[in-house]
Amino acid sequence: MPTNTPTAADALTDVTASDGSLRRFLHGLPGVDTVGLEARAAALGTRSIKTTAKAYAIDLAISMVDLTTLEGADTPGKVRALGAKAVRPDPTDRTTPAAAAVCVYPDMVATAKEAVAGSAVKVASVATAFPAGRTALEVKLADVRDAVAAGADEIDMVIDRGAFLAGKYLKVYDEITAVREVCGTSARLKVIFETGELSTYDNIRRASWLGMLAGADFIKTSTGKVAVNATPANTLLMLEAVRDFRAQTGIQVGVKPAGGIRTTKDAIKFLVLVNETAGEDWLDNHWFRFGASSLLNDLLMQRQKLATGRYSGPDYVTVD
Repeated sequence: MPTNTPTAADALTDVTASDGSLRRFLHGLPGVDTVGLEARAAALGTRSIKTTAKAYAIDLAISMVDLTTLEGADTPGKVRALGAKAVRPDPTDRTTPAAAAVCVYPDMVATAKEAVAGSAVKVASVATAFPAGRTALEVKLADVRDAVAAGADEIDMVIDRGAFLAGKYLKVYDEITAVREVCGTSARLKVIFETGELSTYDNIRRASWLGMLAGADFIKTSTGKVAVNATPANTLLMLEAVRDFRAQTGIQVGVKPAGGIRTTKDAIKFLVLVNETAGEDWLDNHWFRFGASSLLNDLLMQRQKLATGRYSGPDYVTVD
């Protein structure tokens, strides 16, 4: 599918014409009702689903997982094993869907591409000085070029949170558009906000619109490297943003909550949020992802329990 490259910026050209106009637009967005947002997220989290729907939801969630390893001790062997697991999460059951992607550092992209070759599994790469994003733009762009040249299908970039919190919105916008240009038509762009560092829901709403105006294909909550990552409330807020952005521009943008989603119960809560907030159009791994590697094991064990009526032993799934 085509990326959003020129269209998102063109749809609201006047908004991004200057730092002042961008500031006026972002600060003119409706304020977030904290109590209402958290109450709605909590209420949607109480929804229960029946067994047949649960089986569908588990398979859908498996297909949305970005299986991730982002450690200094990553080795080619670990990345190859992760790629094999993404392609065939349950080697004993070929009806199990593949994961959406394998997410690695740029220097591991080529290894990951080899590991998933011949499958529909994508290779995503964190770039732009992940996870802090504190380096020169030239360095960030070189990071992205290396990942794209190695074959990355998706780039997960981090925004400069310091610049955003200082109100330097046009600087953040320009960095995202520069990364978008390097990605070209070769890679989809996920923009990570690190919502746990943005302090307020109003800032999360502003960051969501800023990322989408700059051409993000996905907006993503977190790096998974800080204390507060994806929550039902911040994900609900981002889902509202992509829904409203499409209503205004005709452009659909994906959402990726990352970090802290560990159980099947958690994943189903998030799928309910998607369905009830953005709608069925987002219930597809082209538009919604989970950045949560440990989640996959629980999904696999719950899937087997539905099929056999009993939980698997501890050696049923691999330890990532």
